[in-house]
Amino acid sequence: MEDETREFLVRILNTVAIVLVWMMANVFIGIYKGYAFFEDKPDWTNYVYYVFLIISFIALVIHLKRKWKL
Repeated sequence: MEDETREFLVRILNTVAIVLVWMMANVFIGIYKGYAFFEDKPDWTNYVYYVFLIISFIALVIHLKRKWKL
């Protein structure tokens, strides 16, 4: 396999792996730990979870843009 093709496939696999790890971490924290759901009204833990979710998503997008920039 040529080096350019191998590098491209590794980049794709790394991107898929990073996105899946990000998604699994947020699902675990949000759904399994219960921070994504409100009881009667939002608690401070819900706010922290959603702020972390947004900030980590922005960081993920920035990281992937830099990674795919040739």
